[in-house]
Amino acid sequence: MEIQNSTARRPDHRVHRREPADRFLHIRQWLNIIFMLGAVVGVAVYFLADTTTTGTVIILAAMVFKIVECLLRFIR
Repeated sequence: MEIQNSTARRPDHRVHRREPADRFLHIRQWLNIIFMLGAVVGVAVYFLADTTTTGTVIILAAMVFKIVECLLRFIR
């Protein structure tokens, strides 16, 4: 018996594709850290301060960082 080399191609679902590297990953991680810290500080100020306006402004400023992070994720 002679062994023949097959010219059949494996299906794509069995090939392990590498995901393309995320060029914004490092920036996105820092933006998420800033957002989380801002959200925690904003909630603390919201509940502990005399006026809730300052806490609301801090939370809204933290949300700007999250929106930028989301935009970078969509650009990828």
